[in-house]
Amino acid sequence: MSSRHATVAIQTVHDRADLKAFFDVTRHVYRDDPNWVQPLTLERLDHLNPRKNPFLDGIEAAYWIVHLDGRPAGRISAQVNRAHLERHHDATGHFGFLEAIDDEEAFGLLIETAETWLGLRQMERMQGPFSLSINDETGTLVEGFTTPPSMMMPHGRPYYDARLAEQGLAKAKDLIAYRYDNTQPLPPTARRLIERTAKTGGLVVRPLDMRRYVDEIRLICDIFNDAWAGNWGFIPFGDAESQYLAKAIRPLVTAGCFAIAELDGEPAAMTVTLPNLNEAIADLDGRLLPFGWSKLLWRLKVSGVTSARMPLMGLRRKWHGTLKGTAAALGVIDAVNRYHTSQGVREGELSWVLEDNTAIQRIIDAVGATAYKRYRVYEKAL
Repeated sequence: MSSRHATVAIQTVHDRADLKAFFDVTRHVYRDDPNWVQPLTLERLDHLNPRKNPFLDGIEAAYWIVHLDGRPAGRISAQVNRAHLERHHDATGHFGFLEAIDDEEAFGLLIETAETWLGLRQMERMQGPFSLSINDETGTLVEGFTTPPSMMMPHGRPYYDARLAEQGLAKAKDLIAYRYDNTQPLPPTARRLIERTAKTGGLVVRPLDMRRYVDEIRLICDIFNDAWAGNWGFIPFGDAESQYLAKAIRPLVTAGCFAIAELDGEPAAMTVTLPNLNEAIADLDGRLLPFGWSKLLWRLKVSGVTSARMPLMGLRRKWHGTLKGTAAALGVIDAVNRYHTSQGVREGELSWVLEDNTAIQRIIDAVGATAYKRYRVYEKAL
């Protein structure tokens, strides 16, 4: 759909009220999409509060809403991430939170506004969507529209890809999400490798020690930083970020949501899984008041959810390409999946994985997971 409008206006987000309107844009974009899950507004407001979220340290960001004929029609952010620039030295700025109705003018004004803002800050390339960094929601959905997004994963409309191409943006990288059927046993070859390495190779897989929760999360982030150091776009977790992560997920997790694999007494691999919050909030329309809190707590703590997501998994680089390393990676995935199955979870999502990360893809294939969603990061020279 593309049409001319009597009025086209861009609104800069200045305060908390504007930010609420910014998050409400998705109600217009996805009003007829049964798979959309409206995020919790209070959580999103806190997430973009620099006083509460250390992931925002060193990020300069601006936010806009586009209005067509007086009605909200889209939104976008633009940001310069100092941590990215210091690591990659590529003069690349980012955009994020991109959502819009199927309208050429809406997309055009949003992209043009973000480009101009980034250009004024001497950025030579625009890349995204990152909301607000690669350690947050990344990409926009280009395949897999028939199922809801898992927690902390973006959604999208099928027309987004074409609209972004019209604005001169091209694919930079695709990310893949995998579906895992928890009701199926681990394939025999994978099971034998884990058991053999446990007997002869010094493999021990354990849950998180909740008595040392903060230190354990710090260890998980350390393994992650080592494992992912060479990956495209990578930005490491610092200590402040690891502590924030520990606090943010604490109400959702138990010891079995984590697994750490040790090889010869050394922590070598880890994984983090979370109950799929989107399943629990799907009918709350982003609101916790007046009764959303009680519904959410009941669903997470009493009735449970039937799906989970694995947002973090990593194997230290010294074990890459080895059978013992493969066994450790398989072992942590198997441990958390067996735990969640015991809690009534029937389906898991392993996400996201870079399209060219063949080593991790082979491990995921070995546990029987299948690709079911694809997300795209775009870029454009400024």
